[in-house]
Amino acid sequence: MDKKVLFCATVDYHFKAFHLPYLQWFKEQGWEVHVAASGKIELPYVDLKYDIPIQRSPFNRDNLSAYKDLKKIIEKNQYKIIHSHTPMGGVLARLAAKKARKNGTKVIYTAHGFHFCKGAPLVNWLIYYPIEKVLSKSTDTLITINQEDYELAKNHRFKAETIHHVHGVGVNTDRFQPVIVQQKSQLRKQYGYKDDEFLLFYAAEFNKNKNQQLIIRSLELMKDQVPNAKLLLAGEGQLLRECRELAVQLGVDKMIDFLGYRTDIETLLKISDVAVASSIREGLPVNIMEAMACGLPIVASVNRGHSELIKEGINGYLIAPDNYQKFSFRLISLYHSNSLCQQMGLANQEKMKRYSYSKVLLELMGIYSRYMVEEINETNSKHNRAYL
Repeated sequence: MDKKVLFCATVDYHFKAFHLPYLQWFKEQGWEVHVAASGKIELPYVDLKYDIPIQRSPFNRDNLSAYKDLKKIIEKNQYKIIHSHTPMGGVLARLAAKKARKNGTKVIYTAHGFHFCKGAPLVNWLIYYPIEKVLSKSTDTLITINQEDYELAKNHRFKAETIHHVHGVGVNTDRFQPVIVQQKSQLRKQYGYKDDEFLLFYAAEFNKNKNQQLIIRSLELMKDQVPNAKLLLAGEGQLLRECRELAVQLGVDKMIDFLGYRTDIETLLKISDVAVASSIREGLPVNIMEAMACGLPIVASVNRGHSELIKEGINGYLIAPDNYQKFSFRLISLYHSNSLCQQMGLANQEKMKRYSYSKVLLELMGIYSRYMVEEINETNSKHNRAYL
């Protein structure tokens, strides 16, 4: 079997955003790297890319075509390793790889936050739990990115041969890091913000899960005590218009900049004072980890991903996703204490050292190398048999 690896996910942007260092590592080891996902983005370190119609909804008929395409791709290329990501990417890749797995292909699946978890809707448990439980039997290695999912997979006896907890997808701590006061002031001037403004930042798609309304409502409660507060919301989505209307209704529209889709998240974090997050469900949020690496304190809603990263009062605050009164109270307390902001920021920088690209790559190398060693042993065994 040739040294070929296939990475599969629902959309190709997933790899551009989160996995380029790991594609590069395989190339550096002399492997041929293939990617299968929906989309036409050109990716570096990729020898062959397949645009297949994987859809997020498990009920979309296009997924049947995607499954057939994946099966042909896998049968044709005879991969040594297949690493799948995202719920539907993971489902279709594991189904399509069943025959190949019997012939020695190793199948890895990273769960970027199970859709079933504590507090998840019953429908999520009814749909996604049985799918993941059954498909775990077709998985050589299941990777979870938070402790809650790891324990869930263990306690519910998922049948993957091995289950690992890896610290997310990694953060570029060389790129995301704090700036000194003078640089922050210069950057703010370039972006049209004043030094005395209290800048809050959140980058997320405008959808029901991301719950931006929580932050907008909290802003209304703090506008008299912190009139110089400014909320920077980066992202697009179905609920953007609704959030704009809510801001006008509450009289805080002048305190919010709706930034749209941005590619300068790094700079926006560096000019901000606090990172905020309001999502109902998260696996292990990269936006929060990037903010932590930049030395920002965090005020966020309670969910398993945020709880994995934030320790109450140490590096940030966790608030119920409907308690905008307490959310505003915590923001006001940070506004009045530069020393607390600095203390939490330093704690976050320190914590992100274990979530850096280099640390996560070491964790993944340990998993990948196990199958590479098996390949070497298999080759040596065949070589030795030839001389018996």
